[in-house]
Amino acid sequence: MAAQEHSISVQRTARYYQLGTPGPATRRVWVVCHGYGQLAEYFVRHFAFLTENDPTTIVVAPEALSRFYLSGTAGRVGATWMTREDRLSEIEDYIAYLNQLTDAVLTQCPRDTQVLVLGFSQGAATVSRWLAYARFRPTKLVLWAGAFPPDMPLPVAARLLGQVPITLVCGTQDEYVTEAAVAQQQDSLRGLGVEPEIIWFEGSHQLDRAVLQQLSETTKS
Repeated sequence: MAAQEHSISVQRTARYYQLGTPGPATRRVWVVCHGYGQLAEYFVRHFAFLTENDPTTIVVAPEALSRFYLSGTAGRVGATWMTREDRLSEIEDYIAYLNQLTDAVLTQCPRDTQVLVLGFSQGAATVSRWLAYARFRPTKLVLWAGAFPPDMPLPVAARLLGQVPITLVCGTQDEYVTEAAVAQQQDSLRGLGVEPEIIWFEGSHQLDRAVLQQLSETTKS
């Protein structure tokens, strides 16, 4: 007799890191999601200068729910937002997690607080799927060295992208995302009625401080 697959919902603990404290003085919130094999503790450090330069800005870095050893059975640990195994359940879980987290943060901030959502690498598809079902709309969606998920239902994708400005960021020496891939992503978004902003920088599959500063300035204008 073949085994039957079943699922149950369970409560678990999710970890996130935060720079700054949300409150009445908050004007900008960055929600930043790391890539495959990274941890939020180290990822969030790239954004520290934003809160140091502007105390009205806070940064929230959720960590993916699944962790693993990057090599073998010991040593450095990374996290992943999902794999192909039980994929839809993992997507539902991280959407619920990110909704609960941002609800908790944004209820402490003024109603007119600007929210910038950034997804790096695997985090790009993660934040895109989440925002389609989020309970707020960000000031800007930044997909950095990653892509908008092509499997998102067309009506859902069109509704989201019709409400949120989107920026694609990529390094000129990115070993995972080629110039052709960025052009293809641009064409796909145009097919959904969206003209994305595209920012290139000299570098590889990484964040870039100058571009982060540039994005920060756009939320202040």
